[in-house]
Amino acid sequence: MRILGTTGKEEVARVYIAELDGGRPIEFVEALSPPLPREEKWVLLVSTLVGCPVGCKMCDAGGGYRGRLSKEQILAQIDYLVKKRFPDGRIPVKKFKIQFARMGEPALNPDVLEVLEELPERYDAPGLLPSLSTIAPYGTDGFFEALLQLKRKHYSGGRFQLQFSLHTTDPELRDELIPARKWAFPEIADYGERFCEPEEGDRKITLNFALAKGAPLEAEVLAHYFSPEKFLVKLTPLNPTHRARKSGLASYIDPYRPDGDYAVVRELQAAGYEVLVSIGEVEENKIGSNCGQFVLRHLEAGEELAGGYDYCRDAAWETMEA
Repeated sequence: MRILGTTGKEEVARVYIAELDGGRPIEFVEALSPPLPREEKWVLLVSTLVGCPVGCKMCDAGGGYRGRLSKEQILAQIDYLVKKRFPDGRIPVKKFKIQFARMGEPALNPDVLEVLEELPERYDAPGLLPSLSTIAPYGTDGFFEALLQLKRKHYSGGRFQLQFSLHTTDPELRDELIPARKWAFPEIADYGERFCEPEEGDRKITLNFALAKGAPLEAEVLAHYFSPEKFLVKLTPLNPTHRARKSGLASYIDPYRPDGDYAVVRELQAAGYEVLVSIGEVEENKIGSNCGQFVLRHLEAGEELAGGYDYCRDAAWETMEA
């Protein structure tokens, strides 16, 4: 696996573009949470597929699907960043978050489970916190049953973060935004009831809404399926991706108003939900490091990226065995 280039800013986030066999491009990201230093929180976002067959209306990583990454190729992304920042292999970070959320739906790749099995032994990282974000595709029951067992084996006591991307409580609109067969709300809720064990100190399961203007998010609908004792709601701005613009989607959450007062937040809180309005650094949109932003697509469109884009020339290509 060869690193082809990088863009971003050291103090915010950097995106790395790599090439697999057959010229297949992938991306992975490292990010900070200013003003926290890297020793407090360091986030890696890794790809699990080359492209994605789902094609969500707001995600630039969809389309051009060219297969799954192997366990070794997923770990190579993590290894590269770990060796770059912590050459001795010891990661003294209070929250070392590895998100399976860059390119690809992770539940479509069984090798993700093998990576999760290996992580605790591979890295000296007391703050390790894997995070898996999914639409829960139809036909992945076996993946999720194995994930449940892995969580209980290695990551109980709040050391694993599970997120289901819903985006709206309107079933028809949800099918438009996420045009793939997937679990319905009752199936997600049933699984969540088994996955989250508050008595063991597990984190609540996140219901994520990259909320577009006009997309319903009704507290009454959520409360019918999802217990506030085991699920929390996260609202994020809709990233300004090419696909979001082409689909005519605009963000309900204003990324320039981190303290904005939103009626939907008040309604969810009144229904008993913990609500997180997650607004990262606006600079990440310019860098293209946010989930769903496929930097190659920005480059193909001739867009300027924050921090510029550094190409590795043939004679200086960095190589990672994978």
